[in-house]
Amino acid sequence: QRQLVESGGGSVQPGGSLRVSCAVSGFIYSTKCMAWFRQTPGKEREGIAAIDTGDGGRTNYADSVKGRFTISQDNANNTIDLQMSGLRPDDTAMYYCAADETSSVRYCRLGVCYCRLTGVKYAYWGQGTQVTVSA
Repeated sequence: QRQLVESGGGSVQPGGSLRVSCAVSGFIYSTKCMAWFRQTPGKEREGIAAIDTGDGGRTNYADSVKGRFTISQDNANNTIDLQMSGLRPDDTAMYYCAADETSSVRYCRLGVCYCRLTGVKYAYWGQGTQVTVSA
C-alpha cells in the first residue's frame, strides 16, 4: 500500500528555518516524481517543489520559493525532505507531500524532463503538516 506521511511542521518566526519530511513507503517503482504542495484556506493548492527520484534527482521550484527552499531525497531513510529558510508569514500553510509514478506529471523541454508543479494532479497524497510563520 502506497503511503506518504509528512512530519516536521510547526511554528517559526519570520526569517527562520524549518525542515519538513515525507516518509515514503509501498511504492513499486523507484523512479517517480515527488513534490511538495501547500494550501491555505480559500486558496488553491500551490505546487512549490518537485524532485525526480529516477533522473539524477532533478528538481523544480516555484518562483515563490526559489532560492529559499530545497527539496532532497534521503534514500537511506526513504524520505523526501523540504528544507525551508528565510521563511515569511505568507509561507504559512498546510504542506502536503505528493507522488506519482507515471509520465503524466512530467514535461520535457530541450530533451530535459521535469516534474510538473502546475496543471497536474498527482496520484498519491499525504495528510499534510501545518507550517506557521509569525512573530
